Parts: sequence; C-alpha cells; structure tokens
Amino acid sequence: MRCEVKKKKNIESVSTIQSSSCSFRHFCNSPTMSESLVVCDVDEDLVKKLKEFRFRKETNNAAIVMKIDKDKQLVILEEEHEDISPDDLKDELPERQPRFIVYSYKYQHDDGRVSYPLCFIFSSPVGCRPEQQMMYAGSKNKLVHTVQLSKVFEIRNTEDLTEEWLREKLGFFG
Repeated sequence: MRCEVKKKKNIESVSTIQSSSCSFRHFCNSPTMSESLVVCDVDEDLVKKLKEFRFRKETNNAAIVMKIDKDKQLVILEEEHEDISPDDLKDELPERQPRFIVYSYKYQHDDGRVSYPLCFIFSSPVGCRPEQQMMYAGSKNKLVHTVQLSKVFEIRNTEDLTEEWLREKLGFFG
C-alpha cells in the first residue's frame, strides 16, 4: 500500500503522522494482525492447568483467573475458584485492571437440557492504563487459541458480569 506524504516545511510533523497512520491502517487491515499483536506468551504450567480444567468432571461453576506478569511478559495463573456464580466472580475481579477468565458454567437451557460451556471472558475495565490494555488485548488472541475456546466474550465494566449477561451471551450459541 502506498501512502502520499506532503513535504511542506510547516507541516512536516503532520506528514509523518499521515505516513504513520497510512502504515497503521494497512497493518490493521492485514490478515495477520492478530498474530502480529501477540505480546505475551502463556506460562507452560498454566497451559497444562487449562487443559485439565477443560476436561474436568465436576458439574459446578468454576473459574480460572489469569493476569499478565509484566516483567516476564507471560500470562500466568492468578486464582482458581470452585462453585462460584458469575455474580460472585465479578467481586473477585479488580475494577481497574484487565484479567482473562476461563469459566466453566452450568447452563440450564430453556428446553431443560443442561450443558457445561467453557467461556473465555476478557475483562478490560474502562479506566485501565492504556499500556496495560494494549498488552492484554495483544495477548488475548494467543491465549484464546492456546485454550481452543469458541465462546469468547468481553466486558468493559466488572459489574456487567452477571448470570443474566452470561445467559444472554450463551443464548446465541443455542
């Protein structure tokens, strides 16, 4: 993609910004954008724990909460919760820091069936530091791919994480 850059003396800095934004637009429209934005790897012990969690036999709600270790540039385990409702889970999340959650939820369908979907929830509250948001957003796709989940949701306010919200989101999957 070619970008035109005007080279007038008094708008040289604007030209640089225009040139950068053209490149940025090209980058954002690139099919490899999600791969290019990966910032952090996933801790190997966490990968094992997530695989075990995926095949757990228990039928209660449970969650694995993860955070990024900024110094190690690694997604790590923060907490594990057993028998926790979405409403109780939201109370465990920091209000101004992003977190990744893998949540096993006992879902009672309207027709009486029961399923146990595994949900990936990215909590990225308004008010987080921009560099923190970028680090988490850039690492999200790699983590989702590693965990191999298809039910991926995002919340911008921890108060949004309720049973009603989750049931509504899961309703789209049938």
